[in-house]
Amino acid sequence: MEKQKKKWYQKKHWWIGGAVILILSGIMLYHRVKPLPPGISHEGDTFTLSDKDVEFLYDLTYDQHGKEVYDQSIFDEVYKTIEEADDFLVLDLFLVNGYTDGKRSYPKISETLSRKIQEQMKKKPDLKVVFITDQVNTTYRSHIARQIDPLEDLGAEVIYTDLNRLRDPNLIYSGIWRAALGWFGQEGKGWLPNPMAKSAPDVTARSYLKLLNIKANHRKIVISEDEGLVLSANPHDASGFHSNIGFKVKGDILKDMVKAERAVAAFSGGSEKAFPTDRELSEWIKPAGKGQGESVNARILTESKVQDHVVTAMDNAQKGDEIWIGMFYLADRDIIDAIEDAADRGVDVRLILDPNQNAFGQEKIGLPNLPIASELHNLNHEHITIRWYDTNKEQFHTKFIYVKGKKESTIIGGSTNYTSRNLDDYNLEEAIELASSNNSNLVTSVDQYFKRIWENKDGTYTVAYKEYQDKLPAFKYIMYILQKIFQVTTY
Repeated sequence: MEKQKKKWYQKKHWWIGGAVILILSGIMLYHRVKPLPPGISHEGDTFTLSDKDVEFLYDLTYDQHGKEVYDQSIFDEVYKTIEEADDFLVLDLFLVNGYTDGKRSYPKISETLSRKIQEQMKKKPDLKVVFITDQVNTTYRSHIARQIDPLEDLGAEVIYTDLNRLRDPNLIYSGIWRAALGWFGQEGKGWLPNPMAKSAPDVTARSYLKLLNIKANHRKIVISEDEGLVLSANPHDASGFHSNIGFKVKGDILKDMVKAERAVAAFSGGSEKAFPTDRELSEWIKPAGKGQGESVNARILTESKVQDHVVTAMDNAQKGDEIWIGMFYLADRDIIDAIEDAADRGVDVRLILDPNQNAFGQEKIGLPNLPIASELHNLNHEHITIRWYDTNKEQFHTKFIYVKGKKESTIIGGSTNYTSRNLDDYNLEEAIELASSNNSNLVTSVDQYFKRIWENKDGTYTVAYKEYQDKLPAFKYIMYILQKIFQVTTY
């Protein structure tokens, strides 16, 4: 008797293929929406600080009469914090290396940072030091981290963030990587050129495969018993001329900053015993001063809580208020919608953006800021004005917002770019929210900063929209759309 022909869905290979697709889809979806580790996406308590216990910091690179000028203070404050630490140092820093393109002489920031910490550890043998960082500094385990390993040799608790515990922004690729490619590890003798710089050690192909997950511990935090620094700046030599911002705070808010770092250590296999205990923090941290002058309400925000508070600050702005944004990457739709809504209410929105033309000596094509700026500009809205920071070989790496009300203002700044990757619980990020009277030193200094670079006082900082935007090829916008769809992007 003739064998009955099986229908397609009865064939064995269809069942096997279907099972593989089902398993792979389950892996992809789970790691996209899985619960975050405890303490991540954190909204801190509000602390009332004295105006003198909050300081705005910045680095600016600009042109003055044809000469490039470097007005920098951030890492001077970082070194000072390290040198004055008696009891503990907790650092969470993304890029910490000295690899460059060799085309110019860069400040030795990473080496100086490492040396300062080592010297202080030798000077203060009981100093508790925790150094949290990202595996990017080993190019995902292809080589040692030259500025970090010596700290561990001296007894510091060095913690490389376990990025596998975070959610996956690159849904399709990361699912395949987790199911198959990631099991082979990354260590080994490298044979491929390092994506960081030619001077960096060669890397394994498996490290490249890890890199393509495109997520990071992107925080830039330094804490001692005396003060805490929330920065947009990396201690990375090739970033040494970037324009950046930061905030220095004192008082009990430092306890909340340490709490946020303990959470990273806990899910990354670090020893929480290396941190100061709650009792030690209460003993070592000096209460915020209560001197004369204005007070500042401050709180720490991490991951998606940054987006929540930025959008809320813009939504609360009323007609006649001002919104100033200084940003390296702008691409998040919630932020863009809030900008447009604020402008519709009669709020004056002024954006200073990096033109995204270079990254560590390599030319970029202006994504994502050129297409986003074009979208906002084409609204022809009288309340939205865009200027570009006039970069040369450096970046306008600033990441903060200043919402100026009639009597009080809100400032939110730190490591967080306004992109989905930075704001939607994929990267680790940290910012600080500060609210105070317009008469405070904090608000005055931030206001002066923005007006200085907007109006090009004492130098050339910014240029008009048309200087970078008048020739936006269609392919750049298409590239932007494709990158957003397939999520193979750093934004």
